[in-house]
Amino acid sequence: MGRSLTLVCTLLLGSVLISAQARAKVCVTDDSDAQLCLLKTAQRIIALSPGATELVYAAGAGDKLVAAVSFSDYPDAAKKLPRVGSYNRFDQEAILALKPDLLIGWLSGNPREQLSQLQTLGMPIYYSELRSFEDVANSLERFGKLAGTTNTANTAAADFRYGIKKLRERYAKASEVSVFQQIWINPLMTVNNEHIISEATRICGGVNVFGDLPNLTARIDNEAVLAANPEAIIAGGMGEENHDWLKDWRRFSGLTAVRKDNLFFIPPSTLQRPTPRLLQGTTLLCEHLDTARGRR
Repeated sequence: MGRSLTLVCTLLLGSVLISAQARAKVCVTDDSDAQLCLLKTAQRIIALSPGATELVYAAGAGDKLVAAVSFSDYPDAAKKLPRVGSYNRFDQEAILALKPDLLIGWLSGNPREQLSQLQTLGMPIYYSELRSFEDVANSLERFGKLAGTTNTANTAAADFRYGIKKLRERYAKASEVSVFQQIWINPLMTVNNEHIISEATRICGGVNVFGDLPNLTARIDNEAVLAANPEAIIAGGMGEENHDWLKDWRRFSGLTAVRKDNLFFIPPSTLQRPTPRLLQGTTLLCEHLDTARGRR
């Protein structure tokens, strides 16, 4: 009798596990190396960073977005989404009221305590942290799987990989250009070699003069830039057409970048957001560095 009961319990437990696995139809591993499983493809998504919003659209799932955070402005459809605060402080009550079945969080950008609270309340969260071009392609594929738009997402990922591959091949033997990547003006800020912007710089044959700094993004001062004496300065500005950040450097006539007129602007959303538009921004960066080579 005891053996029979044990066998029955074992069979029941096995059937429960199989049933649970069958119900969890959609599983991916996020950028925190955690597995996220949904019972069905997501139909109500909230993206908690502008980059994540753009990635969801690129993966073919823009019609499943029910909200986003401020500065989510690409594509145009994203501007019409309801806002749930900003990436660094969002409105949890507004998020809960929208009843999302998937949140896309930003591991290093969103407030960790707010994400933890939402997860405690039962919100499924995909933790995003893109540090490389391959991460962009992988995210497209994962978002496509979570949202049930795999064909569109996989095509977008393949196109992005192909475009980057062609750039790598084209500039593989290009002579090096020392570069200062300015991501903010007050305070003056740059990135180290772990940042995705530095990967774009390397693809184009550039060398980040602040690549060895310990932090992903770092505050510096004018004196540090003068000491590094980059051959080119790349700035993003406060908007897609605002070149004002570059004007400040012209007073430093001793800088090689100033003397050679190698002060270049790149629309920030094409280089500072980890999305497929990185291909556009990197292509422009490569063209600028080619211009710098031609001015030697």
